[in-house]
Amino acid sequence: MTVRFRLPIGIGLGNSVGTILPGGLIPRQRYLRRAVAALLLVAVFPLAAQRPQPVEYTEYQVKAQYLSNFGRFVKKWANRPAPSPEEAFDLCVLGTDPFGPALDAAVKGENINGAPVTAKRITRVQDALACRVLYIGSSESNQLSAVLGTLGTAPVLTVADLPDFLKRGGMIQFVLDGNKVKFEINDAAAQRAGLNLSSELLKVARAVRRAP
Repeated sequence: MTVRFRLPIGIGLGNSVGTILPGGLIPRQRYLRRAVAALLLVAVFPLAAQRPQPVEYTEYQVKAQYLSNFGRFVKKWANRPAPSPEEAFDLCVLGTDPFGPALDAAVKGENINGAPVTAKRITRVQDALACRVLYIGSSESNQLSAVLGTLGTAPVLTVADLPDFLKRGGMIQFVLDGNKVKFEINDAAAQRAGLNLSSELLKVARAVRRAP
């Protein structure tokens, strides 16, 4: 049986432990990783499997999985070399960390183009210039203009769930739609930083702000 997801969709929130697929029980973390990867890829690839029962997770487990996958859909990093095995792919959290161990679990054993994905917590925005993906925590809301100003046009993919994040110059904003986690994209901001986002990522965003 071929399962095709309809887009845009999201993942529900709750506390189930796993699901049964033809290969047997999939632990919740591995299933969640697969589910998020599926959400980002089903715009072009169908999944051949028995339809699983709905599995629910906490808000920040889902967001951690999205966050760990966004970098796969950056086709060009301005004048910065593409990810490679010679350099870690740093996924950073600036300020308040709402993820806790969920983010470490999401990146464990993962790589992007052979580059091992690492989760880092930072307190200085200057340190974010070395990151590939930057999640900006709620503690930085009042300083958001200064944070984004320091980054300037550095090729760093910025993500947050702060109110009006896209209007203020951020690139990807998490939003809740009922009990589902979705995201919106400011593609114009990404382009100003020289980041070329994949059309597959843009297709699954709830909304996209494009350059004039």
